[in-house]
Amino acid sequence: MSAIHGLNPAPAPIREAVARVAPPPPTKKAFSLRVWVLLALVAGGAWATYQLLGKPKAETSNSQTASLRTAKVVHGAIQRVLRLTGSTTAKNFAMVAAPMMRGPDFGRALILIQVAKSGGLVKKGDVIAQIDAQSRMDHIDDVDTQIQQAEADIRKRKAEQALAWEALQQNIRVTQAELGKSRLDSRASEVRTVIDVELLKLSVEEQQATLKQQQADLLIQKLTHAAEIRILELTRDRHKRHFQRDMHDVEKCTIKAPISGLVVMQTIWRGTEMGQVQQGDQISPGQPFMRIVDTSSMQVQSTASQVESDEMRLGQPALVSFDAFPDLKLKAKVSAIGAIATSGRAVNYFLRTVPVYLSILDHDNRVIPDLSTAANVVVNESESSLLIPREAVEWRDAKWFVRVKTGDQFVSREVKLGVSDHLHFAVLEGVREGEEIAIDRPAATLVALK
Repeated sequence: MSAIHGLNPAPAPIREAVARVAPPPPTKKAFSLRVWVLLALVAGGAWATYQLLGKPKAETSNSQTASLRTAKVVHGAIQRVLRLTGSTTAKNFAMVAAPMMRGPDFGRALILIQVAKSGGLVKKGDVIAQIDAQSRMDHIDDVDTQIQQAEADIRKRKAEQALAWEALQQNIRVTQAELGKSRLDSRASEVRTVIDVELLKLSVEEQQATLKQQQADLLIQKLTHAAEIRILELTRDRHKRHFQRDMHDVEKCTIKAPISGLVVMQTIWRGTEMGQVQQGDQISPGQPFMRIVDTSSMQVQSTASQVESDEMRLGQPALVSFDAFPDLKLKAKVSAIGAIATSGRAVNYFLRTVPVYLSILDHDNRVIPDLSTAANVVVNESESSLLIPREAVEWRDAKWFVRVKTGDQFVSREVKLGVSDHLHFAVLEGVREGEEIAIDRPAATLVALK
């Protein structure tokens, strides 16, 4: 024997082969139980199929009828409105422009040294703008000096003419005295020689001719003096007219409000950007820079499509709302409709609109020009009509139909429609008040055509 335990292990036991035993054949009783279970399953499936698919049609119809949305024919008022967007403008306003200067010596630069506050209220006759007129005042002083100089020249020339006239008169008097002396000397011909007598005769004739010439020169000198004075007066009058034009220009530099209303400043180019006219800006003669609007007579300027304008008439009522004041709603009416459609600023020649003006009937101090608005214009209305939802109406075969509930079915019935407000129709014929009509379209088997 070995002294070490486990060096020679014991051999493994040998298992004996076990023979498989076949199960016994099923008995007749187990086979019958299986058949009955299978029959029960088939019967349950048939019952379930009957419950789902074999119910009578009346029950299905009742279920579908209960799920449809319906509405009743009611009695009430309806209006057809058109919604127009636009902006507020003044019906009565006055455009204020820079004055056209009449003075020939003035440039075209007009500088505003004072302007009314934009958005302020002014009364007729109030000063709303002041143009710098200092250079014109200096020029007026120069012209006034020229007028005074012209008047002094006239007075000086009249004094010189008076002296010359008096000298002519004196010469005539001297000539007349010499003529008288010569005539007296010619009367003493008896004591004079023949030669002296002839010389006296020649002296008398000479004095007569000289007097005649001096009297003729006197008339010419009178006309000459009058012409000289007239030339000086014309020069003075020219300076006076210049002075009056300059004074008129200075008066126009102070601009007053032609009407009472709200001040709205215009926009001009100031360098490279647009801005409202303000103090210190330079404007050109005749350039509009301010507008005074009468807020008591405001209107809405809007546009309508050519299709919508066909329904619009003068005097139709409207309700105007304002984007700036959501709680403000004012009554208005259509006051003007354009006769010719116009195109927009873009190159969409095929899209044209018709201008429409609405006169605002109510007055509110918050309404000023250039407020964006939306107006609902009533183009058609009915104060008492049978009303049905618009979605309940069906167009078929060039006719209108509704589905009226009769018992458990919906009967298709022809109706005649009137005014529509995009939510409801006014029914003229075909239904009665209180009848129930379908809004949803039911299945074809539930609609009975009539």
